[in-house]
Amino acid sequence: MNIIIREMKESDRSTVTEMMRVFYASDAVHTDGSAEIFKADFDECVSESPFLSGFVLEYDGKTVGYAMTAHSFSTEFGKRCVWIEDLYIKDGYRGMGFGGAFFDYIEAHYPGMLFRLEAEEENRGAVALYRKRGYGTLPYLEMVKGM
Repeated sequence: MNIIIREMKESDRSTVTEMMRVFYASDAVHTDGSAEIFKADFDECVSESPFLSGFVLEYDGKTVGYAMTAHSFSTEFGKRCVWIEDLYIKDGYRGMGFGGAFFDYIEAHYPGMLFRLEAEEENRGAVALYRKRGYGTLPYLEMVKGM
């Protein structure tokens, strides 16, 4: 399978934004997002920001998914951390190895990093993929302010 994973470009804006709308309206995400959030996220991905990176997954000349990673340092684990914020694969392409290919790519792209992500328990396919890739569950209550 010829999967291409590359960094987002400005020319991906409409395609990625449409995928974000679908992803954020699904059970995989707790919030619905908004046009303002989607624009801010995409703008950050295609800027020189050290905080957020965006990736596009392509197969057979078609965009089949996208991902975004946020970058920080974990004082708990004493190392740099890559948060996998979004990983979306279009219907019809799930279960075909695109998620695994993304994890191979991202782990090679950021060697030696701590990788973290959040998942909704109801998103069983994604949780199964994450467990298969070696991700475990941390017993945290996540809290947020300023949404």
